[in-house]
Amino acid sequence: MSRRDARRVSRFRTPLALALGATLTAPLALSAPAAAAATGEYTVTALKFTVQAGGRTCTVDADLYRPAGADRAHPAPAVVTTNGFGGSKNDGSTNVVGEAFARRGYVALVYSGLGFGRTGCLIALDDPAIDGVAASRLIDFLGGGRAADDGTRADYVTLDAPGDPRVGMVGGSYGGAVQLATAAVDRRLDALVPMITWNDLAYSLDPNNALGSRHVPGAFKWQWANGFYLIGEGQPLLEANLAPSRINSIACLHFVTKACDTIRTLNSGRYPAKQTADLLAYARSVSPVSYLHRVKAPTLLVQGQADSLFNLNEATATYRTLKAQGTPTKMIWQSWGHSGGRTDPASGELNLGQGNLETSYVGRRVLAWFDRYLRKERVDTGPAFAYYRDWITDPDHTYATADRVPTPTRTLYLSGDGKLVDNRRKVTRGSRTYTNWLVPTSHSESSLAALIGLPDPAPYDTPGTHLGWTSEPLARTTDVVGAPRATLRVVSPKAERTQHSGDAADKLVLFAKLYDIAPDGTRTLVHRLVAPVRVPDVTKSFTVTLPGIVHRYEQGHRLGFVIAASDDAYFGNRGIKPVTVVSSPRDTGVLQLPVVD
Repeated sequence: MSRRDARRVSRFRTPLALALGATLTAPLALSAPAAAAATGEYTVTALKFTVQAGGRTCTVDADLYRPAGADRAHPAPAVVTTNGFGGSKNDGSTNVVGEAFARRGYVALVYSGLGFGRTGCLIALDDPAIDGVAASRLIDFLGGGRAADDGTRADYVTLDAPGDPRVGMVGGSYGGAVQLATAAVDRRLDALVPMITWNDLAYSLDPNNALGSRHVPGAFKWQWANGFYLIGEGQPLLEANLAPSRINSIACLHFVTKACDTIRTLNSGRYPAKQTADLLAYARSVSPVSYLHRVKAPTLLVQGQADSLFNLNEATATYRTLKAQGTPTKMIWQSWGHSGGRTDPASGELNLGQGNLETSYVGRRVLAWFDRYLRKERVDTGPAFAYYRDWITDPDHTYATADRVPTPTRTLYLSGDGKLVDNRRKVTRGSRTYTNWLVPTSHSESSLAALIGLPDPAPYDTPGTHLGWTSEPLARTTDVVGAPRATLRVVSPKAERTQHSGDAADKLVLFAKLYDIAPDGTRTLVHRLVAPVRVPDVTKSFTVTLPGIVHRYEQGHRLGFVIAASDDAYFGNRGIKPVTVVSSPRDTGVLQLPVVD
């Protein structure tokens, strides 16, 4: 969903704003041909498409990039891209993708997604039945079966069969999920490159990192969610487009009704059983987690390490599902995401503003993916898994590769004296207690600051409202790559009395996180990531999957594990719920780390 500065795939209006969501229908109105802008390498033609989406008729605003030399006798494969949430076809990352691929001889169709820019219809959160079907109608156009409103036809796109264009999609965040939504309803797609996008919106906006807690709501990510909601509701003011197809009702201006119902339920701070079930069902119905089984197009997933909106676990879940069903899939963990590095990527990282599609590691992988599956060239598409290492200074060697995503290999134990120890026999018997306040007392990240580029205070935890465990200074450098896990058992009589009230908001909430503690005491919360947990049952142990990270703990540094009562980027506990953690050699918490050599 990037809407970065006008030139990079990572430009976000909010986060990476490259989304997909338009359709066309028959009959198509005819008008005078649009003027084409020529560069010598390609021409750009502005087009309109009348479409049906979600029961509404609206106009999609698009630009068609035609490379020099492409004609019926010399057809070219096509690439489709669109803006991210809050953007349009004209924002930096979106139109620059069209330019970059047109220069490489691809036909590029760039358009404003449904409800954004000059495109009509309601915002439907990349619903496959709306945004996906809409994008499928654009593929009809590229296949020669439909015309634009002015009669323009794309009769110079490579076809695999009549009406079946050789076509791929690329885009990030909102423009990433729409690729999967489109592939779920249209088998004609030949290649996908979804960047920094989601697997399950229920997890993205209301995460519960307790393993096996699919039916238990999490902690509402209120800053990110409300930031996007306000951007969506304010679209006509931002773009001066008051087309009737973009208006829903006074109570829900520009989203589909179920999206507004979801945000209102989350903002209420309550989770009554039926409303919660409906909320989770809707969020998942418009998420890849529900329809990946229908996605067969080869998929290169690119996810950001600095991303508290859609963390690495989201891409990993999509990757494992696609791999398990036999869909050709590879994954890259790049440095930047929604939370950091968008305006100034690390040296050598993908940055179309610098024109480095062909020189950056991620850019070369994207090009190879399309050359392989769209041009059918015999090129190496790279390893199954690659990840960026910020401790490597040579930009030509920042990525390491592996044949799979690492899983936990090292175990540490939570001792009663606040130490992390490497052997259960070293655990000291003891108990410690913290309690929450009626206001948040811990800070990881201001998502609103990340959204609009404001400074963000350093992370902190208020004494008495969290518990921490610290390792001895590390004897050697330790690289953690993947999602750590912690198995915990807590005692909270107050939560035990309220957790069966019928409102899941009465269950205990806590936040798990990892720190890097330097010899001088400086504490770094890795990428400001936390794992919100709404404990399913405080009378039982539970396992927490923390967000995936790629981080080097230098020799002499210490590893810190913290559970906190709150975090000001999330809704937390309702009422005061003291928590005690008891440790003994035979019964204590366990932290598992995916350490690589």
